[in-house]
Amino acid sequence: MRKAYTIALVGNPNSGKSSLFNALTGLNQKVGNFPGVTVDKKTGSTHLSNNTTAHVIDLPGTYSLYPKSADEQVTYEVLLNRNNPDRPDMIVVIADAANLKRNLLFCSQIMDLGLPVIIALTMNDIARKKGISIDINGLERLMGVPVVAINPRKNKGITQLKKTITDYTAGRNITSEFIDVKKLTGDWITEVKELCNVESNYAALHIACNYLELPHLNAAQRIRIGALLDEVAFHKAKIQADEVMQRYQRIGTIMQQCVVEVNPLTRTILSERIDKTLLHPLWGNLILLAVLFLLFQSIFWLAAYPMDWVEQGFSVLSGWLDGLMPDGFVKDLLINGVLAGISGVAVFIPQIMILFGFITILEDSGYMARISFLTDRLMRSAGLNGRSVMPLISGMACAVPAIMAARTIQNRKERLITIMVTPLMSCSARLPVYTILIGLVIPEKKFLIFNMQGLVLMGLYLLGFFMALIVSKVMSLVIKMKEKTYFLMELPVYRAPRWKNVGITMIEKAKVFVTDAGKVIMIISILLWALATYGPPAQMDKVTEKYALLKQQNPTQTENLGRAEQMEKLEHSFAGIAGHAIEPAIRPLGYDWKIGIALITSFAAREVFVGTMATLYSVGSEDNDATLREKMRNATRADGTPVYTLATGLSLTIFYVFAMQCMSTLAIVKRETRSWKYPVIQFLYMSAIAYLASLLVYQLFS
Repeated sequence: MRKAYTIALVGNPNSGKSSLFNALTGLNQKVGNFPGVTVDKKTGSTHLSNNTTAHVIDLPGTYSLYPKSADEQVTYEVLLNRNNPDRPDMIVVIADAANLKRNLLFCSQIMDLGLPVIIALTMNDIARKKGISIDINGLERLMGVPVVAINPRKNKGITQLKKTITDYTAGRNITSEFIDVKKLTGDWITEVKELCNVESNYAALHIACNYLELPHLNAAQRIRIGALLDEVAFHKAKIQADEVMQRYQRIGTIMQQCVVEVNPLTRTILSERIDKTLLHPLWGNLILLAVLFLLFQSIFWLAAYPMDWVEQGFSVLSGWLDGLMPDGFVKDLLINGVLAGISGVAVFIPQIMILFGFITILEDSGYMARISFLTDRLMRSAGLNGRSVMPLISGMACAVPAIMAARTIQNRKERLITIMVTPLMSCSARLPVYTILIGLVIPEKKFLIFNMQGLVLMGLYLLGFFMALIVSKVMSLVIKMKEKTYFLMELPVYRAPRWKNVGITMIEKAKVFVTDAGKVIMIISILLWALATYGPPAQMDKVTEKYALLKQQNPTQTENLGRAEQMEKLEHSFAGIAGHAIEPAIRPLGYDWKIGIALITSFAAREVFVGTMATLYSVGSEDNDATLREKMRNATRADGTPVYTLATGLSLTIFYVFAMQCMSTLAIVKRETRSWKYPVIQFLYMSAIAYLASLLVYQLFS
């Protein structure tokens, strides 16, 4: 007997499965890994009724029961292996009402496994907007299993779904065979069914198709199945093709009787007309470049005013506190540690929100899928395919989920290469670094009608993308794996973005940036303040005595001497000692010891660079009214020359384009590849490219 009744949620990707899981389990959920693989395992519990609690498992999304990726293989193993500890007592299949025909194929395959099945129909509001009307009762009758319309985002239909599940637990389960498998295969399928102890002929057919890859079969079973398939001259591809044809024939009949679509031909023609332009080899790519151009122009143009307001607000607050509070430890910590760290986070929130807002619009409108289609040829020239584009584009937000998204890539070689090059895409953590450096060294001028700073920002993103392609090509030649791959993608219908969803995403991503990145930046800012304020007592006392004597000798120069004392104390602090230690290695790139400290601290997260600069220039300055950009612009070397020249600024920007400075990314690469070899290689090759490229840029512009 099982300790708990287990329900599995299965469905196509983006069908609403995760939303239903969250609606059912609420806070009673946890994330782990399936045994032996790196695929996420989401489980939770839900109350079906007053006396019934169920264990819910969210299986990875899949389009069919023929696995082609690590995620799909996990779902396959859980559903076919009767001894799998995660095997469910019941399956809830989530079907997208707006794409019902494709979803019913998967539903029918799950039904024929012999387990109790309920169909949860999602996206009903989108279906109505597309002019699709579904007869729920008729669909339930013809499919032979319960069908429940739900909207998990609004918590609609969840109570009815729980009631239907409860009825099944009471024994009112209805199972039926969608197609006659024995008629398709012959009587030999019965022997496979009995040999492997599975519930249905269809489960036995899947075992026959994949008996060599299924880990739960023993040697005797594999030998007997192999011999039996030789006897009957089993042709896997033909059987699978016939099966799919039979399923679509019956699904077509069901769709005719239960689904009414208003002017489907008109919609198809309109979508095709748009695609003739957006997917054109020439115009499509030009439009894509225009879309990216608009995105990066907007990041500077739309965010300029709120960023200035935030920056000026913190400047005024720092000046007010400076005049209000007495000199001492608390004032120094609050202004130069805490407030400097917070301002380094808050000022970039508008740009982060705009970036994620645009990405959400591209996804919601259906254009993101077209980007994959457009770039497939380019990807193939670099040893990848169009499926790699989604992780790479996701890498513009954050490399961690982008690398996890590479699980959907079926080809092992292409998946590994995608993982290895995704961090070269400029993520949102780099955006604050780009922004402050571009603002320092690139004049705010117009090139024709375009903002020069926006053009440079777009160039940095494209530079990372093309370097990813170059590295991909090299790796495709080095990594010896021969495995054919095909890129098939269903292009969604164009639709207007859900503006509420765009707004929610922008707010949520801003919260994540503030809470996740903000916590790291705050901790490092306070720690760095301490390291930049204190140093070896003997050295610090020596500096204090030196300037006390100079102030007595030159009372009219007290203010200038005080500023010089702050700078010299900073150089003799623990942070200054560390910066000077690495300065010989970074001096050829045009960097000073303060930049060296920022390079070290930003290994925790790239955006920490800004917080580090804010702290260092606050500790070393008595002008609390000045903004960080003003302090950096006025920074000079020992010989009086400015630190942030065009050559230094561009060199530092290029370094952050290529450098692997993210511990979280290295950790997720280790997790996904299950080896330290690949993150070490990744760190070394990216650091080498970053150093050499920065050196070249500095020499060219010096």
